[in-house]
Amino acid sequence: MTTTLASAVKPRAEDSFAISFAPLSLEEIYAKSDDPANGAVVVMSGVVRNQTDGKPVIALEYQAYEPMALRIFYQIAADIRLSMSDVNRVVIHHRTGRLQVGEISVLVAVGCPHRSEAFEACQYAIDTLKHQAPIWKKEHWEDGSSRWVSIAACETSGENC
Repeated sequence: MTTTLASAVKPRAEDSFAISFAPLSLEEIYAKSDDPANGAVVVMSGVVRNQTDGKPVIALEYQAYEPMALRIFYQIAADIRLSMSDVNRVVIHHRTGRLQVGEISVLVAVGCPHRSEAFEACQYAIDTLKHQAPIWKKEHWEDGSSRWVSIAACETSGENC
């Protein structure tokens, strides 16, 4: 699967994409990904953890360039459907603002007739989002220091962000 933004991709009505300051709901995302034709719904939940490379984290702050991030989300869904025709639903929601340890920062859900396609599509969606969406996070550490990190930079540098 390859993502290109040569032409504007419009989202499908059955899918759901959002950048939100409000907390994300697993139940809502699951409901949006559910379909009577699904045999599987795979949900990936990204959560703020309490450390990065052994350094205690107290919070993360996310910012996004929303119009472009949403276009990337739409393209991810279009790419998934080009390679897997059985996908029924694609849901991608990401938080912005300051999040505490334990809060959900991103939810990706894919509904398909079969689990293997659902797992593959969900993995593709989160990996591509992290590489291509204009979303940045600021790590706030226990010692009072902080630093902005591009999510894509985390992936390319090999850091486990």
